Amino acid sequence: MARHTVAGEGADIFRSKGILAVAGSDRRYVFQGVHMLFVGEKGALWREGEARRNRLVFIGRNLDRQALTHGFAHGVATAGAAV
Repeated sequence: MARHTVAGEGADIFRSKGILAVAGSDRRYVFQGVHMLFVGEKGALWREGEARRNRLVFIGRNLDRQALTHGFAHGVATAGAAV
C-alpha cells in the first residue's frame, strides 16, 4: 500500500527520509528519497530495550497527511506477527 501511496503523491513529495523497523530484522532500515526515487539500506543495530518505531518525514506541497498515514499504516506488522 505504501508504494501506491507514494506513487499517488510522488509529484508533490520533494524529499522524504526515515528510519523503519522492519519485521524480522535486528537493524534499522534507513531510507531517503526525492519525488518517487528511493534509496535505502540497513543501518545500525537497534539497541537492547530501545523502542522500535518507524519515523518518516515528507517535505512537499499539498500532501494529504491522512492518505500518507493510512497508506503506510497498512504495511505495519504488529508485535508477534509472522514474517
